Formats: sequence, structure tokens, C-alpha cells
Amino acid sequence: MICRIQMKKPARVHAARRDDLVIKAGANAGALLVGGLGDGILLEAPDQDFELLRNTSFSLLQGCRMRNTKTEYVSCPSCGRTLFDLQVISAEISEKTSHLPGVSIAIIGCIVNRPGEMADADFGYVGGAPGKIDLYVGKMVVQRGIAMKNATDAFDSTDQR
Repeated sequence: MICRIQMKKPARVHAARRDDLVIKAGANAGALLVGGLGDGILLEAPDQDFELLRNTSFSLLQGCRMRNTKTEYVSCPSCGRTLFDLQVISAEISEKTSHLPGVSIAIIGCIVNRPGEMADADFGYVGGAPGKIDLYVGKMVVQRGIAMKNATDAFDSTDQR
């Protein structure tokens, strides 16, 4: 027996408040989707462009682990143990790997956070020592002690494995 549920809630979000659409869609539908009470989402907001609605829908489905349509990035919060500029390196890795839908990449600032933060990642980029990073495929180290200036290039070649 198939039972279809449609939640219709008017989106009173104006172009000046685009982030509100994302937040409200996640709050209204996210818990239902994660709880298994749906298998898709249709966002309607006449004053928003189609690409925003499409990207928001797919991002929500990916966040609920229902559909992978883009590369997923996992990162630790930067703290005093972070051994590189997390935001700069994350942007560089994202630029080089955003063409890999369904792949999960962990970008972790230090070895202390590695086990928990990157548990489900396909690839890992972890600060191993000051100025050095270690590269992982799954939970296995494939290269250690790579100089920071060469690290994103080494990561780019690792994703070909």
C-alpha cells in the first residue's frame, strides 16, 4: 500500500530574504524526510528563481541522505589545534573536486578530530603536523607529511584512485 502525503505550506518569502526560504524548507520538511515520511520535495515560491528552488530542494534531499547530487564536504570547526587555514584550503579543495557528485570529502584541521569527523568520508585531508597534511582514502592513509604548498595538488591526484 502506498500512501502519499503532501504538505502544502505557502512560502511567504520575498526575494530580499532568500535565506529564509532555505531555512523554512529545512525546518518544515527536513524532519519529515529524515523520519521517512516522504521521498521528495517540491518548493514553490513564485518570486524566486528556478535554480535557487532546484538547488535548495536537492541540498535538502542530500542533507537528509536521500539523494546525492553533489560533492559533500565535512569539516571540523577550526580551533587552536588546526594546522592550516581551514577556510582557504576548503575553498581550494572544493574548487578542484566539486565535479564529483556522491563523493564525501573530509577536511580536518588536526589528527585529533580525524577519527570521528571523517568516519563516513570517501577521502580525507588531515593536518598531520605543522605545515604538513596527510591524505586518506576511506580510513586508510595513502600519503603522509605532504608539504602544505603541494597538498591540494596531491589531493587532486588522490581522487583519481
